[in-house]
Amino acid sequence: MKKILFCAALLVSTLTFSQDNGYFFGGFESNSQWLLDDEGLNFEAPEDQFRANNYFKLDYTLGKITAGVQYESYIPSALLGYAPIYDGENGIGTYYLNFKTETIDITGGYFYEQFGSGLLLRSWEERQLGINSALKGIRVKFTPLDYLDITGVYGNQRIGFEVSDGTVQGVDANINLSTALNIESFDLDFGASYVGRYQSTGTNDTIPSTVNAYGGRLNFVVGDFYGGIEGNIKDPDVIANEGQLSSNKLYDGTSMQVDLGYARKGLGINATFRRLENFSFYSDRLAEGNIYNQQLINYTPALTKQQDYMLTNIYVYNAQPRLIIESFDQRSGEVGTQLDLYYKFKKDTWFGKYRTKIAVNFSYWAGLDAEYNIENRWYKAEFIGKGPRLYRDYSIEVKNRWNKDWSTVATFQNTIVDEGIVHGGPLGTQGDIQASIFVAEGTRKFDGGKSVRIVAQHLWTNEDRENWAAGVLEYNFNSRLAVYAADSWNYGGEEEIHYYSFGGSYSKGRTRFAMNYGRQRGGLICVGGVCRFVPENTGFTANLTVTF
Repeated sequence: MKKILFCAALLVSTLTFSQDNGYFFGGFESNSQWLLDDEGLNFEAPEDQFRANNYFKLDYTLGKITAGVQYESYIPSALLGYAPIYDGENGIGTYYLNFKTETIDITGGYFYEQFGSGLLLRSWEERQLGINSALKGIRVKFTPLDYLDITGVYGNQRIGFEVSDGTVQGVDANINLSTALNIESFDLDFGASYVGRYQSTGTNDTIPSTVNAYGGRLNFVVGDFYGGIEGNIKDPDVIANEGQLSSNKLYDGTSMQVDLGYARKGLGINATFRRLENFSFYSDRLAEGNIYNQQLINYTPALTKQQDYMLTNIYVYNAQPRLIIESFDQRSGEVGTQLDLYYKFKKDTWFGKYRTKIAVNFSYWAGLDAEYNIENRWYKAEFIGKGPRLYRDYSIEVKNRWNKDWSTVATFQNTIVDEGIVHGGPLGTQGDIQASIFVAEGTRKFDGGKSVRIVAQHLWTNEDRENWAAGVLEYNFNSRLAVYAADSWNYGGEEEIHYYSFGGSYSKGRTRFAMNYGRQRGGLICVGGVCRFVPENTGFTANLTVTF
């Protein structure tokens, strides 16, 4: 109730300064689920069969002032697979008041921020994953010169409708050296960041109350070439597992990311190298390793190609920055690379007259090559070495537009992934899964905005659940109304199982409604390289989105 009164007072105080030239904006999003028993999946619907996540966001801006509030409801329970801290809860999730000029930008309340690539700090919201890591406190950004900005943050991280015990503080500075030095031949940016977490240690005086992390980065653009390097270090800290300290022993952490690329009309090449060693950073030291991505201060997504199809998303990679020293599971981080090549054929070539585009991707990720001593709880990791392979993937995608009505996409992907990544649990002990996937997609447009889209997919593997076949048929009556039918058939395992789905969507103006019925395949669901596990289930789902 106090939060609601505070937010009401916040908006009223803002409106007090109104000269009838401010405006409201925001949106409403509702995601509902009705779970049903399904003997074919051995799924028994829980008592709270109906579940819903609802969000209502309202913002008001007037000149240099903006205020906002977000109300959320998870009644009677949050959607299946979301953090249980949301179940049965509702109320004000976030609120803020912002004042902004050309040189100063101040936010009080809840805010989102990212330093550099996010390896040290990223607070963000992703409703599909059940992540909202907003900081509650104050954020100040100062831009005294057109080539210099400095940002400071201080606050506690959101956990459901509460905030973390740990307090997060940080400073980030960016300077464009080319502008500062009046250099026109190339563009050069330098950035530096500091992030710290303070958390009471109670009666345990052998562990630190404050853990700091520091980093720097350099980015450049020279003609058609671009690149950057970022390096970070984290002070010694304890490691935890399943809400318990592994010991009082302290371990530091490091991270490094290097990006290089070349881009011109019709051609793009990008390469990324990243190494993470014990680089999980949480606002609560005991939150390390939770499966719901709650209380994460930093951002370490999987750097692999983000696939769009049902079967190409079965065997995905989840980044492994953690340190674990146990007899059954030993890991200290990851090291790997991703390469991308994009090419568009010229129109005067044989391929070009069909407007052909080709995208090639390769990624390889391994655990760090390390020696572990369980008795004394220490480890030593090589910078690269020959650590155990966790994931290897290569793919090629060919897009053709044959004429104004016909377009096709053909994709081939070959993947090797550690089974512990796919199903959770120790790494390097369950074996590898190797799979090849082929996808063919065709879209035909008709007069009046009508179109039909057909997708055929097949996955070959001798491991795990063996072979899959899948298909999608989608018909658009116009730009507003669409229906679809889809099925993923796991026919190679001990039991043949169909994961079918039927549904459609209707859009008008700023409103969209979608509904479907079917089975959800269990496993990792990923958005932008960040994943969560979802159990298999069957039922109806509905989504309503309104913006204004």
